[in-house]
Amino acid sequence: MAEQDEPAHLSTDRARAGTTPGVTRYVLIIGTLLVIVIFAVILLV
Repeated sequence: MAEQDEPAHLSTDRARAGTTPGVTRYVLIIGTLLVIVIFAVILLV
């Protein structure tokens, strides 16, 4: 455990209590593209 005067140094994975696979990025991109395609279909029909 760190002393009171020393800041705690944790790795990114340990501070987040896990890994970040980056799935959120793909969900955001796919969702945005689907909305654009759906709006284009609505506009053309």
